[in-house]
Amino acid sequence: MSCFKKRCSRGFTLIELMIVVAIVGVLAALAIYSVRKYLLTSKTAEVKNAVGQMAKDAVAAYERETMAGAVLEPGATAGMSNNLCMTASAPVPADKAAIQGKKYQSSAAEWAVDSASRGKGFACLRFSLSDPQYYMYSYTGTAGAAGEFSAVGEGDLNGDTNLSKFELKGKVSSGTVFVSPNFIEVNPEE
Repeated sequence: MSCFKKRCSRGFTLIELMIVVAIVGVLAALAIYSVRKYLLTSKTAEVKNAVGQMAKDAVAAYERETMAGAVLEPGATAGMSNNLCMTASAPVPADKAAIQGKKYQSSAAEWAVDSASRGKGFACLRFSLSDPQYYMYSYTGTAGAAGEFSAVGEGDLNGDTNLSKFELKGKVSSGTVFVSPNFIEVNPEE
């Protein structure tokens, strides 16, 4: 019976402690990877939401009638005039250095730079961001029956000057705007 009591009061062996330390190390490594992946996913959610909204806004802008404000004479007609928004003058922010490894707070004036030009840029899309952003946004578009557009978000989350790019494209075909079903992603984890 005294032998049994000695075994019960004995401490852990070195091998048992090393196994516990190894298990804790593996769990910590997995946790760090998971947290990093979670943070990256939450940051890229911004660009996917914003670029997706820009594409929806481009479709909505096309559906708005853009006819001249001239008065029609009695019995005269005016054809429907649908056009995509034209290319924005500048991305927001204008310089990619503003988003390298940091957030950028844009101003309303940056989004409204094309407001004097009817049918052009972010003002035509009626798109803007009021929250700080990790990405630089740009929009290109061409008018006409075969018009096309591209909504792009570029970012540098880790500040190493390698940009990630998320893009949605759209095209007018037979009077309907079709948007690509998936994002074009280049270096999404940069």
